[in-house]
Amino acid sequence: MGLKRHFAIIAIFASAALARPASAADLGSGFSVTGGATLITDYRFRGISQTNKRFAVQGTVSLNHASGFYGTVWASAIDDYVAYGSDAEFDLVGGYRKTFGATTVDVGVLYYYYPGSGGANSDFVEPYASIAQVIGPVTAKLTANYAPRQKTLSVGSGKEDSLYLAGDLSASIPKTPIGLTAHLGHSYGPSYLTIGKGYTDWSIGATATVKQIVFGMSYVDTNKSLFSPSGRNISNGGVVASVGVTF
Repeated sequence: MGLKRHFAIIAIFASAALARPASAADLGSGFSVTGGATLITDYRFRGISQTNKRFAVQGTVSLNHASGFYGTVWASAIDDYVAYGSDAEFDLVGGYRKTFGATTVDVGVLYYYYPGSGGANSDFVEPYASIAQVIGPVTAKLTANYAPRQKTLSVGSGKEDSLYLAGDLSASIPKTPIGLTAHLGHSYGPSYLTIGKGYTDWSIGATATVKQIVFGMSYVDTNKSLFSPSGRNISNGGVVASVGVTF
């Protein structure tokens, strides 16, 4: 895993977050910018470690418009077994989000980009849709991500599509900085690391927010048995901790 790329990612996003106070996020004409940077002990994607159960640095920047349209760039360090030697993942997102009372609908397209993958066709496209409902202090969310058939080594042989369905619950404890989360997801069909039969992932966690700093702790697990080239089980249960800054 490339340490230089680790620090390049965190430096870019962290400097942007720390240099821009919350009041400066409004760009005028309906546009605003949000973002942040995170240090995490293990990057889990749908329950499976992307970093061989080692730490990762991550960053994100979003350009939002009052109409509901948005564009996001999210980046993380990864281990080289994920995408044929690449040591970074970039998610390029374009979508539309609209709130109707206590209900929020979000639709868009994700493009997973893995630079430095040695010429292998590891990138892929994944449209998504979600609906979230606020019920008192609790938010319930259902999400569907669909990867159509495409010529990429990251999604099986390129002859099959895949679907990911997930349900999430989040809640804040009144008069405290504490938030609670729960997640359950299932992957149908092949994906970047899991050729063949689908699997289920789940997690429970908590966060504590102090001004712009967010501390997180979660337990993540799957019913999959998957090992990295070094022999480490990257799909079994584990505790993941994180600290991030937002703007």
